[in-house]
Amino acid sequence: MTPDTAASPGFLLHDVARLLRRNFTRRITALGLTQAQCRALLHLSRNEGVRQVDLAETLEIQPITLARLLDQLAEAGFVERRADPDDRRAFRLVLTPAARPALARIRALAAQTWADAIGDVGDARMAQFAKTLADLKRNLMDAEPAPAGVEKERHVA
Repeated sequence: MTPDTAASPGFLLHDVARLLRRNFTRRITALGLTQAQCRALLHLSRNEGVRQVDLAETLEIQPITLARLLDQLAEAGFVERRADPDDRRAFRLVLTPAARPALARIRALAAQTWADAIGDVGDARMAQFAKTLADLKRNLMDAEPAPAGVEKERHVA
């Protein structure tokens, strides 16, 4: 990697994301959970009752991979699969009461990781950074092709 590419926003964003994951993974080892399990629990906490296939899509993993992950979380007592009343082939996912303290700990460790990353950057710079990332996300979402047969809606700033 050349000095030019090392300092490019894309490489920096990738490196920061990798370091955030590594820092967080180091912290959660004491919980006995993997990063993938934490990610699944956090997404599920934001959308309880989601179908298993939809959670796999959100997490961008294969349904079979999520099934194994959910087996582990169910065995740990954090997740329950419930039959979908509208589709007998599908399951809806819910958190158990035991998941709540684990989620609180995960969120606390994520906050510590983020605090390490922010350091002395300051609130104003972080607010501008968050706005810039949101703008980049919106631009990339707008650049995605619409699914076949669906008219694309453009975001307006």
